[in-house]
Amino acid sequence: MPDQIILLHGLWMRGFALGLLHKRMADAGFAVDRFDYMSVVSSQERIVERLHLRMQRYAPGPVHLVGHSLGGLLALQACREAVDLPPGRIVCLGSPLQGSAAARGFAGFGQGGEALLGHNRELLEHGMERWDGEREVGVIAGRVPIGLGAMLAHMEGEHDGTVAVAETRLPGLTDHCVVETSHTGLVLSADAAQQVVHFLQDGRFASP
Repeated sequence: MPDQIILLHGLWMRGFALGLLHKRMADAGFAVDRFDYMSVVSSQERIVERLHLRMQRYAPGPVHLVGHSLGGLLALQACREAVDLPPGRIVCLGSPLQGSAAARGFAGFGQGGEALLGHNRELLEHGMERWDGEREVGVIAGRVPIGLGAMLAHMEGEHDGTVAVAETRLPGLTDHCVVETSHTGLVLSADAAQQVVHFLQDGRFASP
């Protein structure tokens, strides 16, 4: 049986946005499922609970998680302390693991901005301190600076238009790489998809 992948979309997106990435993962020989969730109105606890149930559906074989932006953060949250989940690796695509300056800038617009970040606002704004979970985690960042985030906040160094490359780094990661694409483009990029496959198969990204 092929390894199972569960894809998680980001903020203000739905599962259909991952269609091309889904096809590329299937073409690489994986079984693929798209996890759809309400990124603004659903609580983090409810999203994680549903994701646990989805992962357990495919036990006992490996179940890998590939999450774009907020989806990557939720994948880490889901696997941080859970002990009854099937094994597998995690790949985050442009996830602001150390918190997002763009999200903090958006929240600065007041209650309207805060409401649009929804129940995952704190996770988006502040991220996490380090990865202490058992799963190997790889992060793919983009560095084509086209996106809304650059207009909302000052972003230091290379960024993908929404998330700075530095924001995607976190102590405890297994590997990290950067590809030539924007934040939204990470789910469309052939290079990013190839790196996802490489990490899920080998536990490391391909050398540039």
